[in-house]
Amino acid sequence: MSKIGKQHISIPDKTQVVRSGATITIQGPKGTLARDFKDNVVITIENNEVTFAPAKNDTLSRALWGTYASHIKNMIHGVNEGFEKKLILEGVGFKSEVAGTTLNLALGFSHPVKVAIPDALKVTAEKNVITVTGIDKELVGQFTAKIRAMKKPEPYKGKGFRYDTEVIRRKQGKKTA
Repeated sequence: MSKIGKQHISIPDKTQVVRSGATITIQGPKGTLARDFKDNVVITIENNEVTFAPAKNDTLSRALWGTYASHIKNMIHGVNEGFEKKLILEGVGFKSEVAGTTLNLALGFSHPVKVAIPDALKVTAEKNVITVTGIDKELVGQFTAKIRAMKKPEPYKGKGFRYDTEVIRRKQGKKTA
């Protein structure tokens, strides 16, 4: 039994949840999200609540039960409040700036790194703190992970990208004799 799948998700005011075939579209104050769902889980929308039940009693249906509930919950949260992730760039000479639809990074390489910003995201860079906001949780997380992978934090000096909530375990350097 899925603890997440058994919960009823309430639909807030100013939010519409519409199902057409396999696609569920959620529209709210910040925008619209749509996603296709397989028929392994029965999704019911009535009385400003979304409920879930597995269609069959097999492993795949039970696995997707909580997953689909989590997806819909994140979609409703996204169109109402949005999601935000912050990356902190540490290191001497490391810079970040947003120019139009590209993120320009100086990461100590022989060339500047340019990353295209997806249309659905809003990215700001102030004093080496990059803030990524958007309504799609997956897209926000995927974009920040892509940026972080360019220069992961190293344990000796802590240089590189780290999330604002991330703690880097530091190692002791070489000792002099």
